[in-house]
Amino acid sequence: MARTTDGNTALRAAMLAAGIGSNRALREALERTGRSLGIPQYSVSLRQVARWLGPNPPWPRDEHQRVMVELLRMPLSQLGFGGQQPPPAAAPVIPPAPRPAVPHPAQTDGVQPETIGAAYAAITAAHRQMYWTVAPATLHRSVAEHSVLGEALLGETSGVARRVLAAALAESLLLLGRIEFFDLRQPAASDATLVRALHAAGAADDQLLGAAILGHAAFVPGWAGQREEMAERMRGARAYARRGNASAEIHAWLDAVEAECLTKCGDHREALRVLHHASDLLGRAGGVTVLPEWFGWFSTVRLAAFLGHTQLIAGHLPQARTTLTEVLAGLGEEDGKQRVVVLADLAAVEARAGRPAEACQHLEVALDQLRVTWYATGMERVREARRLLIEWQDTAAVQAVDDRLYSWSATLSSLQR
Repeated sequence: MARTTDGNTALRAAMLAAGIGSNRALREALERTGRSLGIPQYSVSLRQVARWLGPNPPWPRDEHQRVMVELLRMPLSQLGFGGQQPPPAAAPVIPPAPRPAVPHPAQTDGVQPETIGAAYAAITAAHRQMYWTVAPATLHRSVAEHSVLGEALLGETSGVARRVLAAALAESLLLLGRIEFFDLRQPAASDATLVRALHAAGAADDQLLGAAILGHAAFVPGWAGQREEMAERMRGARAYARRGNASAEIHAWLDAVEAECLTKCGDHREALRVLHHASDLLGRAGGVTVLPEWFGWFSTVRLAAFLGHTQLIAGHLPQARTTLTEVLAGLGEEDGKQRVVVLADLAAVEARAGRPAEACQHLEVALDQLRVTWYATGMERVREARRLLIEWQDTAAVQAVDDRLYSWSATLSSLQR
């Protein structure tokens, strides 16, 4: 036990190893980490930090334990905390799921070390980074195995380690559901995976993850034109977001999800109203918001992409062309998947405007990007734009697109992926 009359030297050593040199710096690092984990209004006082660094540090509360383990990547037992651990809080109620979830293993007394949650979360974070560059089918296999491991480990952990593990498992299953829905276009599989994700988020009592999972779950009926079921899931997502004190960005993303689903259901006017509401939310928010690390799929540029697509479907072609052109200019190098979608939408704008040559130019660039970053949703948009070029299908430009769209490699890639 590294506690002496000089104070908690174990915690001080862990701070120094993490590049944290003062009590104030530790407080600020803990608060940043807490916000990145999605813990609403997380804060810690300098007085509390001083007590933890004192000769007889009290056992931190659950939320402090979770944040400290995440920040310092060490279990509490190695950070100088000893003595009698407070009794665990009552287990959170798992929210109801729309259909039966995969059963979790029965919980044991906890045979895994306290570090297991942080170790599992590190792999989840690595998968999150890989999503933008690794082939979907390849990443899907790895994330699927990782989620099975997490469900098995959940029954072998307890306390803070279990909550950290459950949150990372929920994020992993959310990523798996995203790959299945957007990258592989397997909506039924995605729907089942997101139910598993919601159960894991319930075990972690993470309201913001719950909102993100239900928001993604709304895409499944929404893209199928099932408006009532979509609306039910959106109401659930907004309830979780409200309970989790979600930021304006998360509320705006939920608006964007609902708007895209409304567009699929044919209500373009309501979709545009919801998108303008999302834009107003972001405009009023101002300042810098610390978002959960897993919330990496949305930005003001992505919101504009939602708007451009809805303008296209609503027939507002000049506005759609302007919006989508600005989006394309604002995308970064890592936004290959989004670039395919935007290029395909721009091609559709030009096709509807009777400009087949310009449409084909956009499709050629989209197909170039698909060779680098496969994205099934992007390929769907490319095919939708190509169908708008039927009256020009005998022209050289359209036939050149067809030669690439139906080449041996492209056809096999579509079938295999």
